[in-house]
Amino acid sequence: MKNLKIYALLLSACVLLASCNMNNTAKGALIGAGGGTALGALIGKWSGNTALGAGIGAVAGTTAGVIIGKKMDKAREQAAQIEGATVETETDSQGNTVAVKVTLDGDVTFATNKATLNAASKQSLATFAAQLASDVDLAVVGHTDNTGTDAINNPLSENRAFAVKNYLVEQGIASSRFKSVIGKGSTEPIASNSTAEGRAQNRRAELYLLPSQTMIDNANSGQQ
Repeated sequence: MKNLKIYALLLSACVLLASCNMNNTAKGALIGAGGGTALGALIGKWSGNTALGAGIGAVAGTTAGVIIGKKMDKAREQAAQIEGATVETETDSQGNTVAVKVTLDGDVTFATNKATLNAASKQSLATFAAQLASDVDLAVVGHTDNTGTDAINNPLSENRAFAVKNYLVEQGIASSRFKSVIGKGSTEPIASNSTAEGRAQNRRAELYLLPSQTMIDNANSGQQ
């Protein structure tokens, strides 16, 4: 439970900062400075994993936060070098960073009512896997357009998330590095569902970079 608490809090990285123009190194300096137990609800809502959010309550030291921030900056920079990748910080309603989102080639998209990766998506994911640092973990979130009912879209979005995870595992990323693989149905569109182009963008899976337990343990022991 102690490790779960530390992991969940570090995931929120810049809890105290509303100015998201700071890099992860600067944000990392405040990990462990008292982010507040209210972050549990935030992490639970973001990840779809309330148990993970409920574990928040302990913090790592400031020195460890700086080390983790530097490593997450490096991971973000590596992802940004991949052709077609867009790297963003995922924020809460007040602009606090909680994760790094990687969108590959205009999102990993799917055909209507399908959870099968196309050739272009596989190429993007293979490149991503080759670039991913060994001490960074992942979360995958699947989405659908608004075609069909929730009874169809909710499991379909989860199947899409697992399609991405399974392919990345085939590319050599250990299954244990995936901390959350969930579907959100049609609840979070990024484009209008009134056009075919918009619906295509909404049929997607998104990847999130997270500090791994190894990264956290090494940082707590002072390893750069």
